[in-house]
Amino acid sequence: MDKIRIYNKLTEVIPGDAVLLDEPMKNYTTIKTGGLADIIVMPQSTTEIQSIIKICKENNVPYFVMGKGSNLLVSDKGIRCVVIKLGDKFAKITIDGNDVIAQAGASLSALSEKIMEKSLKGFEFAGGIPGTLGGATTMNAGAYGGEMKYIIKSVKVLNTEGEIINLSSEELKFGYRTSIIQIKNYIVLEVKMKFERGNYEEIAETTRDLMKMRNAKQPLDLPSCGSVFKRPAGHFAGKLIEDSGLKGKKIGGAKVSKLHCGFIVNIDNATTNDVLDLIELIQKTVKSKFGVQLETEVKIIGE
Repeated sequence: MDKIRIYNKLTEVIPGDAVLLDEPMKNYTTIKTGGLADIIVMPQSTTEIQSIIKICKENNVPYFVMGKGSNLLVSDKGIRCVVIKLGDKFAKITIDGNDVIAQAGASLSALSEKIMEKSLKGFEFAGGIPGTLGGATTMNAGAYGGEMKYIIKSVKVLNTEGEIINLSSEELKFGYRTSIIQIKNYIVLEVKMKFERGNYEEIAETTRDLMKMRNAKQPLDLPSCGSVFKRPAGHFAGKLIEDSGLKGKKIGGAKVSKLHCGFIVNIDNATTNDVLDLIELIQKTVKSKFGVQLETEVKIIGE
């Protein structure tokens, strides 16, 4: 695509400081790898998102929507498209009684704090997940017995034509790490959730306990893309990897975490290729030893 021409068109409808050329994706992913994105744009309203999609469609330019990049691997060669990053500019949170309405760019940690402040319970599981509400909803994120599907009432999305659709919890077709949003390539705009009133101290204690468990079991002090593999039926990916003798295995700057073998951490300026090579080695080894094919949970994009 003609980057400059598309950049100029985008800056006609989006403030110039929110449209960036040739940005290194390692600055936008939690594992800190990835080549250049042709264009990154950071909209702050639904109208701006619709305008971006309209420009992309009219000019046959592909686009990709992301949040915090916590479940994302971008090729070292980069990504030839317009990256729509939904973050702090699109993160409004409104609480009305037991109902919470938040935009897709809201971080789960910030959302957890605000929900806890109102003594609402049911979101404790999500407070330590390093992502945005949009991404968590799209993949039905979950932890410690909680899942997004249990708290969501409805979701406002954009379809691929840039039209706004409201989907009920039933219409979202939540499954294990999936939803109709993912299947149809919808863009999450706004999520409506419902919680129960609880005791603030109990909610805060549960949140603290879960954070302690995360800190004890997950390598939160190093760049990673979170849990790399989906949980295979009847098994735990991390245990299969450890039992395969891969704990601490390194390729380049990427390493299987000794704290949790389901995580790959960036210990020394890893490249995405380092991570992908390690993923391939893990899959082949686990398949050979246990006959289990590990599927990646992390999204892999780019050239």
